[in-house]
Amino acid sequence: MPQTSLIGRADATAVLYLARCLAAATGPHAMVLSHESAAAVHGFALLYPDRAHVHMTNGRPGGGYKQERRIVHTGVLADDDITEVDGVLVTSMGRTVVDLALAAKHFAQALTAFDVGLAKSPPAGDDECRDEMARALASSRRGVALARRALSFADGRAESPGESWSRAHIINAGLPIPDLQVRYRLRSGRTAFCDFGTMGRFVGEFDGLVKYRRDMRNGEEPEDVVIREKIREDELRDLGLDVARWTWDDLRTGRVVSIVRKHYEDAGII
Repeated sequence: MPQTSLIGRADATAVLYLARCLAAATGPHAMVLSHESAAAVHGFALLYPDRAHVHMTNGRPGGGYKQERRIVHTGVLADDDITEVDGVLVTSMGRTVVDLALAAKHFAQALTAFDVGLAKSPPAGDDECRDEMARALASSRRGVALARRALSFADGRAESPGESWSRAHIINAGLPIPDLQVRYRLRSGRTAFCDFGTMGRFVGEFDGLVKYRRDMRNGEEPEDVVIREKIREDELRDLGLDVARWTWDDLRTGRVVSIVRKHYEDAGII
């Protein structure tokens, strides 16, 4: 079983949940952490993860149960399904992603899990990782149809759950699927990296708070980032690109589809 290390987390809720998982994994009757709990240890960013329960897998075909703050899943675990992180046993990254996709309630959640799994795969190991996940989904079981569909669209270039959810909306609507992390050379000489790009005519940006915090420079206010982004957007339009932005609220309400469709029509994509 390979060993890795825990990394720092900025989200206080995530930190608290991770602490609960580690306590359960080192306490009496401890089992292998799995599902959202293993994802917390691996540092996976998921779409609306269940942090109300610590998830464990008992390594057997039966005997699972659910308590107020703990869910014990059934399932045989092979040696390569388990890894050790700072002395804590968790399901491997590949097994964790597959478990999450099989348990997902929605396509977007399963897609997010596979996106992050591919993003965490070793460099140049995308195909091998995808093949391994496909083999894990070869047998018929609950949730496998949704998981297989999500894997067929998974892309490790997605950088956040918001980007994965955006793509899920576009895929489910049957719209042309954009490329990810497209780059353009601007008149200022800067290179713009855009979340989504379609046919060299359209670029889309998911605006999450994390992105704005990440882009803030020392001594800057949030307004400075907004102004800089507005200038960048104008430079993208100077290249003849149609530019759209959307937020978490647009994702939650499903407005992303109408936003993208309108811009696709304006850009002559559909």
